Amino acid sequence: MLRRTKLASAAVITAGAIGALLLVPGQLAQSADHLDPPTRTDPAFDTTPDIPADIADVFAWADATNAYFAVTFAGPTTSNVGFYDRDVLYTLNISTAAPATTPEVSINWRFGAATNGTGAGVSVENLPGVTGVIQGPVETILSKDGVRAYAGVRDDPFFFDLQGFRDTRSTGTLMFNKNRNFFAGKNDTVVVLEIPKARLGGGANSIDAWATTARFGGQL
Repeated sequence: MLRRTKLASAAVITAGAIGALLLVPGQLAQSADHLDPPTRTDPAFDTTPDIPADIADVFAWADATNAYFAVTFAGPTTSNVGFYDRDVLYTLNISTAAPATTPEVSINWRFGAATNGTGAGVSVENLPGVTGVIQGPVETILSKDGVRAYAGVRDDPFFFDLQGFRDTRSTGTLMFNKNRNFFAGKNDTVVVLEIPKARLGGGANSIDAWATTARFGGQL
């Protein structure tokens, strides 16, 4: 399962706002999304959907110093409980040079028991400039060697009028309502990364970023 986005860097937030999820409008988006592919993630087509491996969105933005990435998955849901499946490998690929389909950086993470023995934990590897891995409990901002990482449950930041989309498709007339958001009050599991731009190469002024998931042992 794959989610891809192309975004230009912009000074939009401060370094202290790693917990916030802001979408910077980009030039191109080619992607699967919620419940896609439907034969693996949509309960209407699969009685055992692979919810933890279902990527929702990939967000990327930057300020003068850092680049920020947020990968949401396993949603939307009204639950406040995250999906931390130890058998799913998540990868964020970042390309800062041509060709855009070849990553200069590939960051992986997996979930398991927290290192403190309580609850779920996350382990993030291949972070540029970080020795070893960043690991620790979920719902905690983790820091090492100038990089910060967070995994947990957050409100889905995407805005979309699903009812308006369905009405428009069925009638052929635009029926979107800018005040109606299908994702309001719904959550995703998310991993957010804060990385110094200088470590990404090319100044990270223009990037392509995409995320993939892979289940160990294959299909559920």
